[in-house]
Amino acid sequence: MAVEVSTGRRGIGAPGWALAAIVLAGLNLRPFLTGIGPLAPVIRNSTGLDYRGMAWLTLLPMVLIGVGACLAPAMRRWLGERRAVLLALALVGIGSLLRLAWPGGTALIATAALCGLGTAAAQAALPAIVKRQFPARMAMVMGLYSAALMAGGALGAQLTPWIAGLGGSWHAGLAVWALPAWAGWLLAWRTLPRDAAVEPAVLANGVPHAKAAASRPTTIPVLRLLGRPRTWLLMASFGVMNGGYASLIAWLAAYYQERGWSGPASGGLIAVMSVAQAVAALALPTLAARSPDRRAWLALALALQAIGFAGLAGWPDLAPLAWAVIGGAGLGGCFSLYLVVALDHLPRPEDAAALGALMQGGGFLLAGCAPWLAAVLHDATGSFAAAWWYHLAAVVLVMLATTRFDPRRYLAAMPSRA
Repeated sequence: MAVEVSTGRRGIGAPGWALAAIVLAGLNLRPFLTGIGPLAPVIRNSTGLDYRGMAWLTLLPMVLIGVGACLAPAMRRWLGERRAVLLALALVGIGSLLRLAWPGGTALIATAALCGLGTAAAQAALPAIVKRQFPARMAMVMGLYSAALMAGGALGAQLTPWIAGLGGSWHAGLAVWALPAWAGWLLAWRTLPRDAAVEPAVLANGVPHAKAAASRPTTIPVLRLLGRPRTWLLMASFGVMNGGYASLIAWLAAYYQERGWSGPASGGLIAVMSVAQAVAALALPTLAARSPDRRAWLALALALQAIGFAGLAGWPDLAPLAWAVIGGAGLGGCFSLYLVVALDHLPRPEDAAALGALMQGGGFLLAGCAPWLAAVLHDATGSFAAAWWYHLAAVVLVMLATTRFDPRRYLAAMPSRA
């Protein structure tokens, strides 16, 4: 059967609509995480979860995102990129809605896992869609997608406690995020291009036609990618860097609540941090697109993170908003630049997406441990300041790794074949 690619339902598949669907999908992948921190005292009192138990609300989704990203190539072959995004948004919508009717700490962790599975599917598929649909503007669109992720985090942190107050319970504040998830599902269903269907012609005896089988695209095997040191360097750098984000969305609000801040005010810090992330996630890749060498911009983003963590650890009351903005800008810029750097390494969308998925997979497995480690450090020291010092040291390590990402050596580090 011939390859058949449709641009979408009822002719709605223009790049602008596809871009809108990508952005709205990204907006839905963080509110279920960032809405927890501002409500932490209320949730702890209601469910009986301690700090280590609350850490599972961030740890488990991050781990599932990592596992899902590792399985992304197989998932894309099985589901296709468009169907993976549709499944993702459906899972986030169902998981968010269940938080309204299914109380208790165990239920909250289970719904976090469901939303994490959805986020894993979306983050595995969306970069491949971006590289395929916008090859000439890949860095800019990846920046926009990353900005949407961070903006969704800001909305979750700011609106969740406000909606919880209006609805009379924290369940309502968390469950409301089912609405944009289902709106995103509808837009993606109407506008994202259909996946290419490549099916070999079959002879009467059931054997695929050799010519048709040979026409199917091949992707670098995952095991071959895992055999390359550059893959592991990308994983480790991405994971250590995102561990800082995971700890901040889990514990920044709690850190300032222990210093006398209210829930909404501490949630506002996460929102401000997320807005700064969104701006930097959009701006830095756009600026970095002028040159194939992204290292100077990565160094800038990491320096901003270092300032933010140092301020939170050493002088938390001096300028809380400044630390949130500076650190958030560094995290957002670094996140989107790392996605671009991974895609830069390989020319074919399928290969680049596989490498990006592995980077995110191993990276999020590593990042998911950070909130739990922060909780352990808090129990040992009585403050989250120790966690911020740890993340400052981690930033220094990532800075050293960043010097290796010279585009002139990408072919040697990650050959397309063999």
